[in-house]
Amino acid sequence: MNTNWQKSFELMLESEGGFVNHPSDPGGITNLGVTKATWESWVGRKVDEAEMRGLTPEKVEPLYKERYWDAVRGDELPMGLDYLMFDFAVNAGAGRAIKTLQTAVGVTPDGGFGPITMAAVQAVDPVKLIERFSQAKEDFYRSLTTFSTFGKGWLNRVAHVKVKASAMLA
Repeated sequence: MNTNWQKSFELMLESEGGFVNHPSDPGGITNLGVTKATWESWVGRKVDEAEMRGLTPEKVEPLYKERYWDAVRGDELPMGLDYLMFDFAVNAGAGRAIKTLQTAVGVTPDGGFGPITMAAVQAVDPVKLIERFSQAKEDFYRSLTTFSTFGKGWLNRVAHVKVKASAMLA
């Protein structure tokens, strides 16, 4: 069992930052990377801005573990790739992260992370996989209509996560 969850969670929180409500962000009110809609879905009720501002790492950790880390099978992935996948799942959705991984390892990108995808992951050099995956993330961000507003931050995040993920391989 992989033990990289806590470090990956902490690094992701550094990238996400605190409370934001940018008018051009389709996610709307967000704190610690959790959008209002995601938090409402998690807690099963409507929430207000004050509750969103009050989110803490301890409150959001179970959500991140279940909906993102576990969804991309973080505990089963090599160190570094686990963080790379988790971080992208948080930013673009678990399904998008899995499809991006599948494309990077050369299997049909269907969003299902089964034995074929896992075997392909295990057959690829992790250094090359981090490179391919990071390039695919960059390509995805460049394709978004909000790239002109948020692109610089996204590309900085891709570069930062790539460096940290690569260092975890050692």
